Amino acid sequence: MLLSRGATALRALRCLSKNKGQLQQTVRHGHTAWAYRKGTAPPTKTLFMIADFTQGVMWWWILWHLWTEPDHILGEFAWPDSRKWTDEELGIPETLELDE
Repeated sequence: MLLSRGATALRALRCLSKNKGQLQQTVRHGHTAWAYRKGTAPPTKTLFMIADFTQGVMWWWILWHLWTEPDHILGEFAWPDSRKWTDEELGIPETLELDE
């Protein structure tokens, strides 16, 4: 097992030594400004307006559906009356009478 891993490591080292000039980091052009050890640029007013609008639509959607379709949260069927359950249904063992 060590021999097989050693052979793989040697192949990788040989490959690395052949390609020394190609191991340089390329420049990456991301979608945001580069921020190294400093804060990022503040968001624009348009971005704040879009975020507020999106949050407003989300809360309207949640509250409207809670108001018009509460069965999604509360369930579709009526809750059973727990006062009508017997001890056997609740899993309560029978009491044993002690002889005195």
